[in-house]
Amino acid sequence: MAHGLKAIDWSAPWLNPWREAGQAVALGVQSGEDCAQALNNYCQSHAADCPVGFVPQSKLPTHEAYEAYIYRTRNVPTRDGLHDFFNGLCWLTFPQTKVRLNQLQAQQIKRSGVQSVRGPTRDGITVFDENAAFLQAPDSLWQSLEDKNWRRLFVDLRPLWAQSHLVLFGHALLEKLVQPRKGITAHVYRVTAQDNSVKAMDAWMAAEVTEEKLALKPFAHLPILGVPGWWADNENPGFYDDAFVFRSKREILAHQPSFF
Repeated sequence: MAHGLKAIDWSAPWLNPWREAGQAVALGVQSGEDCAQALNNYCQSHAADCPVGFVPQSKLPTHEAYEAYIYRTRNVPTRDGLHDFFNGLCWLTFPQTKVRLNQLQAQQIKRSGVQSVRGPTRDGITVFDENAAFLQAPDSLWQSLEDKNWRRLFVDLRPLWAQSHLVLFGHALLEKLVQPRKGITAHVYRVTAQDNSVKAMDAWMAAEVTEEKLALKPFAHLPILGVPGWWADNENPGFYDDAFVFRSKREILAHQPSFF
């Protein structure tokens, strides 16, 4: 059994786009299938538009990079655990974006090999893949997020969140939120597509991301549990006075690690 699946609270608002497939795959695992089997069975039984299959981690050759293997075989090595469970769900939910990221990673590996340090491009791709969230929002809200003007973003402009659409993408981010804590922060990429459906967002993002863009890490940092409606404690404006979580732009830049 994939460790930790019982701890997932499928009623959490950030899991709305993931709930249908996630609960079905989790049920398969809980009935005795491994993660790879459960993901494959979901694809087959639901005619899901998944561009890859899933195989046990043991299928990955010791001499071959994970991303290169996926690109060559169209199979994703999958362990039994929350991290790979959510990664598999991401392949089901955002297939076009995941294919694009894998293509970019494979190109980098072919060009430069597997280095001890990933470098800015592979680092940016990895940050996106592991920890990104996608946000459609009015200009004033996005600008406040970029400026780290937390009081304006979450208190003064709070009604504008009803006009916004936030979807989590990174599988490590989803894994961390199984045990929610105030400091969990997403790397947010702004989406300007008119349609806010997951399918439309997936197509837009797959066409949007490039090596050059991701190398620049075009992300805004968002403490996820500050999002209105996503955590009961943030109904109190004092929630945002925690300077350790809601840090200024200067503090974030000073403490940001070079690599994810």
